[in-house]
Amino acid sequence: QVQLVESGGGLVQPGNSLRLSCAASGRTSSSYTMGWFRQAPGKEREFVAGISWRSGSIFYADSAKGRFTISRDNAKNTVYLQMNSLKPEDTAVYYCAARWGTVVLKGPYEYDYWGQGTQVTVSS
Repeated sequence: QVQLVESGGGLVQPGNSLRLSCAASGRTSSSYTMGWFRQAPGKEREFVAGISWRSGSIFYADSAKGRFTISRDNAKNTVYLQMNSLKPEDTAVYYCAARWGTVVLKGPYEYDYWGQGTQVTVSS
């Protein structure tokens, strides 16, 4: 089992930044891939960014490219999502997820473990 705990969400004005953190514990391994997803009210959960723990390969959704940065700290078993130039349409609950495998996949159903989510609200 892997436990994931997100933190760092909050209320910010458009154009500002937030950094989300996802701390992993339990049966962690370099064979995992980590992903950030988000879900807005009335919408499906969607892929935002992912990183392969072993290779460091990174992929972003088009909506995140150029504004969001995913990174990892191996020593802390923590994955980050730096979000800059936030827009109201970025408002959602953001989830951290993990899956066995070294390839970043975009389907939520591909992931085995999920955090509880952290709310991000972008509003003036």
